[in-house]
Amino acid sequence: MIREFEMGEIEPLAVGAWILGTGGGGSPYLAQLNLKKLYKEGKRVQLIDPLALDDNDAVAVVSKMGAPLVGQERLVDPAHLARAMEVMEDYTGKKFRAVMSVEIGGGNALSPFLAGAMLDIPVVDADAMGRAYPEAQMTSFAIGDLTMYPLTLVDCRDNEAIVSKAASWKWMERISRKICTEVGSTSATCKAPRTGKEVKEWGVLHTVTKAVALGRAVLDARAAHADPVKAVLDHEGGKTLFRGKIIDVDRTTTGGFLRGSARIEGLDGDRGSTVELAFQNEWAVAFKDGDAIAMTPDLICLLDTVSGEAIGTETVRYGQRVTAIALPAPQVLCTPKGLQHVGPRAFGYDLDFKSVFAA
Repeated sequence: MIREFEMGEIEPLAVGAWILGTGGGGSPYLAQLNLKKLYKEGKRVQLIDPLALDDNDAVAVVSKMGAPLVGQERLVDPAHLARAMEVMEDYTGKKFRAVMSVEIGGGNALSPFLAGAMLDIPVVDADAMGRAYPEAQMTSFAIGDLTMYPLTLVDCRDNEAIVSKAASWKWMERISRKICTEVGSTSATCKAPRTGKEVKEWGVLHTVTKAVALGRAVLDARAAHADPVKAVLDHEGGKTLFRGKIIDVDRTTTGGFLRGSARIEGLDGDRGSTVELAFQNEWAVAFKDGDAIAMTPDLICLLDTVSGEAIGTETVRYGQRVTAIALPAPQVLCTPKGLQHVGPRAFGYDLDFKSVFAA
């Protein structure tokens, strides 16, 4: 099935994807403005069900790459994302049937829509994470041991790079991250092209639809003066971890990532305790009074307690009243192979994964 993605779905997508981004993927605010501008200029994007793809269809996988904080200062133009796809087409000699995002998190959920609007090709209702993660090997395609090259990268200075081959997913991450860092820690990329068969077998399917529905639940709750945080929990089957106020943020941009932690002082029923959220672009582990209470791949989301708006690792600040919640992760991330790629040890934590949702 293929249908037009309506103007009225852009805001719900941005709201829902910002929550699913678990603090990363970049704020969707600017991407949302860009997409609305393109729609006002008459451009449109179609959304295609991944199950409608032919097995041999070539699918582009795009994203903005880099540190989210830098992305707030140096913008990635829709033309850059489109150009990354064009460079890939020129290199491989194959035209893309459709485009998808590497992650449904934050602004990157809108990246394929920007490219699709520029090139007039449909966006696939799928991604490769079901959330956001910072590194190339942290995708369902990597978990499936699919080919990780080639990759194209384009920046705002007209630099264009192609990584024609890499020995492994981690090597692809290291090489492409180094290039990204050299051009200012933000760029547009087209990852290794996927076939329709690979998307159907290893993609996380129908996540655009999921993000739009989640965003609408939040917006409807706000309009009804109901609790938007509860709306998120009810819609996704999530659990509350902690409520409080941000009392400290330790944040630095290094190696093309945003790293650090945010400390929350408990309020109401959590008064007397503190939670520290550690992050690498995304929230990775939550420690309550020193003990790990939630960890990747469970989705750790930080929301504004009043509005239900997601708070990113680049936008968290002192004094915010927040609610930390956990949402269930896609099953592929929770398999033994998936945990090798995205479990707490993949981020350097000496922890065995224990899900908030374990029986």
